[in-house]
Amino acid sequence: MEKLKELYKKYYYISPLDQADFAESNRLMNLYWSGICFFVVLAFLVLELVFKREYYREHRFQIIYMAGACVSISLSFVLSRVTKNVPRQKAYILKTLPFYVIYCWCGTTCPIMLFYNQANHYNGLIVFLCATNIVLCIFTASLPLFAIIIVSCAAMVPGVVRFFGPYGTFNYTIATLIIFTLFFINRYKLKQHLALIKKQKNNLEAKTFGNFTLLYENKAVKFSRSKTLELIAYLIVKNGSSANTKELLCVLYGDYADSARYGSSFRSLISDAKRSLAKLGIQNFFTAEYNNFRINPEAIKCDYYDFLAGEPDAIKRYAGEFMNQYSWAEDTAAFLERKALAG
Repeated sequence: MEKLKELYKKYYYISPLDQADFAESNRLMNLYWSGICFFVVLAFLVLELVFKREYYREHRFQIIYMAGACVSISLSFVLSRVTKNVPRQKAYILKTLPFYVIYCWCGTTCPIMLFYNQANHYNGLIVFLCATNIVLCIFTASLPLFAIIIVSCAAMVPGVVRFFGPYGTFNYTIATLIIFTLFFINRYKLKQHLALIKKQKNNLEAKTFGNFTLLYENKAVKFSRSKTLELIAYLIVKNGSSANTKELLCVLYGDYADSARYGSSFRSLISDAKRSLAKLGIQNFFTAEYNNFRINPEAIKCDYYDFLAGEPDAIKRYAGEFMNQYSWAEDTAAFLERKALAG
């Protein structure tokens, strides 16, 4: 048992903090797609109720499935909104929770219900297998997800044996082995990816006390546009939380800036950030997803993050100055001052 624990820790264990950035990707993906899925499922539910109302008993399980899906998708959407700014230590669980809400209903509970209660048992089985494989290809693999998959696979075993016999049981066993293989491949690749990020962290540094400076291999990172550096500075203060276009326009161009007037300039900043960082070989640091932008705090050394973590050296180095060249940083400077005095 100890040997297995050591192997798991070496190849598959990932701390919750290391997965915080991936949790934000999960949250944004869920926020974006849940809105689309809700209207698609609602349309099918309305069609089912209108055109098959005379055959309600035969189709009652599909109706329950779609009605439940609408509820779970709505709840998931709300949770994705309210978990935007949770602490990074809790992000891994709280930001992925909305996805679990949808998967537990649409991908496991309802397919199992359809599998056991419909005459055509293949429907529920195919929905479960397809949903699980899609999830493992799109979302990051986590231990709660693994537990849900194991319980769901086990719940279907009696039905598979009864409905499909030895041959069907053999096929189902192969299908579940593929699912578990996908899970561990997903987890292993995630572990390797994080190792590369940590290696890069030794060379990428942000100095926020005084004037803001971004360094790579002890040299200042240069951008084509001055506001690109300000964009990165603001996202560093956000500490891994996403900022949308409207928020960034207000910060960079003023409270009354709008995308109609400044949209082209803003897009140029995003392109400049991506191009300049890629030219230096800096990866997995600046992310743009679904009109939301963020940086990964685990990919950079930063005196501000060290201060927040309570490291004595960082607290000692702070002398009341924080990103002096940016007026929007004054509130953060005041917060750090109070924290330094309290500590």
